[in-house]
Amino acid sequence: MRVLQLGPYPPPHGGVQTNLLAIRQYLRRRGIPCAVINLTRFRKPDGDDVYYPANALQLMGLLRRLRYDVLHLHIGGDLTPRLLGLGLICSRILGAKSVLTLHSGGYPSSPEGKSARPAKLRGFVFRGFDRLIGVNPEIVDLFHRFGVSPDRTRLIGPHAFSAAPASETDPRPEALRSFFDSHAPVLLTVGLLEPEYDLPLQIEVLGSIRESYPHAGLAIVGAGSLEAELAALIGVKPYAEHILLCGDVPHAGTLRAIEECGVFLRTTLYDGDSISVREALHLGAAVIASENGMRPPGVRLIPPANPKALREAIIDTLAAPASDRKPEPQTDETNLQAVLDTYESLVGQPESK
Repeated sequence: MRVLQLGPYPPPHGGVQTNLLAIRQYLRRRGIPCAVINLTRFRKPDGDDVYYPANALQLMGLLRRLRYDVLHLHIGGDLTPRLLGLGLICSRILGAKSVLTLHSGGYPSSPEGKSARPAKLRGFVFRGFDRLIGVNPEIVDLFHRFGVSPDRTRLIGPHAFSAAPASETDPRPEALRSFFDSHAPVLLTVGLLEPEYDLPLQIEVLGSIRESYPHAGLAIVGAGSLEAELAALIGVKPYAEHILLCGDVPHAGTLRAIEECGVFLRTTLYDGDSISVREALHLGAAVIASENGMRPPGVRLIPPANPKALREAIIDTLAAPASDRKPEPQTDETNLQAVLDTYESLVGQPESK
């Protein structure tokens, strides 16, 4: 069996990227070839069966040229016309067995999700896939409302966290390491610089946090379309030097930063089951996140877009003894095996036990 995954490939290490990479590593450890076509604007030279097409023509050339028995498309954002068109090609035109995972935790409650009907174009595209994977029950129900037969849907959560190998050297970039050395506590957030992560909320709240903790700083790891806008917002703050836009950071460096931070923040307007939140819990970080109905145990929840609640949660968390912050190990690979079982059932091989 040969597998081809399509979706965002790290860096950066967002939730969808991390899940895709975990599946690829799991398959390859078992001797199953797994190539990847990156679908984001972040590009590198092709290598190690990872491909970075620059346009739709190159993408179609790869889909025709590469050998695969199962094609697995990952969608983590809005169902844009471009992605629907790609889904149509993957599910109804190419000859391989096709799987779609929808990672967009907030999509079922969006206006587009609430309008789900079998007659919609999205329903037609979804019904063309041999299997559809939802990362939470709401997404699986969404598939059903689009007319997908329940026997073709699967509920498979994000991958279990695996820690990076220990290293004698600090894997953080120099700027990030220096920021941690000169600030305490450091509030840390990891994600894309996009509107749904409500990063201006964190930037605004830091000012009031510094009234109680004068050496506090905020480090923001990630890249995205709002980078220039956020830099401008930070630049007019009197405490601008205490906020670091880190850009993309290698995964090992990000994990080290999570280990060292005072509080890990996940403020979102809508969100799925965040990989970074699970990583932070595993590493023993105190986590504050916007309520979305699917946070794992151990997270302090706050209402979305609520600066007062965020400030109070940060102050209360920092006042608590460090010994009260208990890690929640997430080392089970059952969900990765469930993905492999899905592939094997499609190509007629017996499911793994």
